[in-house]
Amino acid sequence: MSATRTSSPGTGRSGARTGRFPALRRAALREWGPLFTTVRNGLRERGVRALALTLTAVTLTATVQLIQNQSWGHGPVQALGAVRAEDPVWLALLRTPLSLFVPALDLPVWGALAQILLVFGIAEVCLGRWRTLVVAYVATLAGTLYARVGIALGPDAFLGLPASDAQVVDTGPSAAVVGLAVYVCHARRAWFTGALVIVAMVVEVLVKDNLAGREHLASIAAVLVICAVREWLGRRRAGRDQDLRAGGSGVRSGAPPMRS
Repeated sequence: MSATRTSSPGTGRSGARTGRFPALRRAALREWGPLFTTVRNGLRERGVRALALTLTAVTLTATVQLIQNQSWGHGPVQALGAVRAEDPVWLALLRTPLSLFVPALDLPVWGALAQILLVFGIAEVCLGRWRTLVVAYVATLAGTLYARVGIALGPDAFLGLPASDAQVVDTGPSAAVVGLAVYVCHARRAWFTGALVIVAMVVEVLVKDNLAGREHLASIAAVLVICAVREWLGRRRAGRDQDLRAGGSGVRSGAPPMRS
């Protein structure tokens, strides 16, 4: 006589897999659930159109990399997209938008392309095309302007930089990528991931203190200011809407209710 084997939910091999780390699973869902849902729904509804800006940025970066590696293309790319702190401010501002898509010559281009595809893609789906562009530009511009301030302060100051950094070519999407990552984490309440990005950039400066690492921190600071203003405006708008609803119901209107 054979006995029938029954298994209750949460037991057995599959049940052990799902119930082994329930707290970790809940934490992951809280951290990345809203972000994953937004990206999945955006790609499902709009398809490749949801990544139009990202794919354009990837194509532009790859094209610029191909051109600047040619003997005839290095000079024009540097003239149009290479930013240095010793350049006049107006010239740096003109070159900054294109400098975002000029990969650094001392780094592998696939790293820049992967950063743009992943971070720009998530940001474009979550934030929209124009907000992604604005945040990316502000983050890049913050790093560029910080270099000038740091060199003016000098190496002995707390946020100062050596004068030799004025001649360093400042290009690449890394500052924009870091700023976008922090902004998306704030917008989707992925607090742990956002804190992890910030800590990683601080560790980068502590391990290898250079102009690029300092500019990453400057871009993070600028984006955090944007996040704080966004949070303040949201709370102010919510409070105003609550007052309007209360006034419409006659609770805080200051006048007795009308009688028919």
